[in-house]
Amino acid sequence: MTTIMIINGPNLNLLGLREPHLYGTDTLDDVRRLCASVADELGLQIEFHQRNHEGEIIDLIQKARTDADGIIINPAGYTSTSIAILDALLAAERPVIEVHVTNIHRREDFRQHSYVSKAASAVVMGAGIQGYEFALRRLATLTRR
Repeated sequence: MTTIMIINGPNLNLLGLREPHLYGTDTLDDVRRLCASVADELGLQIEFHQRNHEGEIIDLIQKARTDADGIIINPAGYTSTSIAILDALLAAERPVIEVHVTNIHRREDFRQHSYVSKAASAVVMGAGIQGYEFALRRLATLTRR
């Protein structure tokens, strides 16, 4: 069965609580349930993770190299700062979809650059948690080729 690793970065454990005027009221558990439902529909298996520490995110990406067929990543605050996460994604040699709940191009200048995008097959942003659904559907296509 095709396995997709879903990696959520720092502070996404506070989704639904932190700045709901930007991120909405859906929680990370809502994201997990949505992903599980879509994965079931598509015949995918998912591994769902959230980490606040860069090294732990890198460890998950490295694990995906052998344990997953594709990666969905919401790098959150590491989007515009982590070359190490970019390097890990490139080394994983798996299709990557980058997801952001908000449209980072409508945010502060420092949030508008993404290192992760250089490793991504596609980027989904500004669609709320539905972006995860879009990403799963795209990875289902990419991993079945």
